[in-house]
Amino acid sequence: MGMFGYRVMGAALLDRSIYEGIEADSRASGQALLVVLLSSLAAGIGTSGWHGPTLGGIVTITALALVTWVAWATLMLQIGGRLLRTSDTRTSQAELMRTIGFAASPGLLQAFAAFPRVTVLVFAVSWLWMFVATVVAVRQALDFTSTARTLAVCAVAAGLALAGAFLISALLGPALAPAG
Repeated sequence: MGMFGYRVMGAALLDRSIYEGIEADSRASGQALLVVLLSSLAAGIGTSGWHGPTLGGIVTITALALVTWVAWATLMLQIGGRLLRTSDTRTSQAELMRTIGFAASPGLLQAFAAFPRVTVLVFAVSWLWMFVATVVAVRQALDFTSTARTLAVCAVAAGLALAGAFLISALLGPALAPAG
């Protein structure tokens, strides 16, 4: 299976030791990027249904996934690495990007959302699973001993990300609306 497959499976199974290894291995950055790209490709396939993915859709979803990955790691660094840090917290942007990247491994299941009768269920399960994996990843990357503190970091980051998305949507919505 190789180290990459072992890490993807371990990350999906929420194995803390796998996340510790990923955090410590600077060579895993490319692998984390690959997991994010594969997860976004799976999302593109899942959202396209039976008609198959379009190049534009895949490019858009992939670009959004990459921007989200970097933004998510940056938020986690600022909130968990600076605002809610503990005396044991030692982390970097790269460590967070690696661990959070591998936390996207359950997102590979999103390809199964292409089947119309299970679309919502597949997306709901994979997104919840990715969130739980992110909590495990962030806890390891920030060297927290408290899951409650980690959940606080993830909740604040998610709230800020959603607020930003709604703000961008509100600002761009009228500009993107069809003329009529």
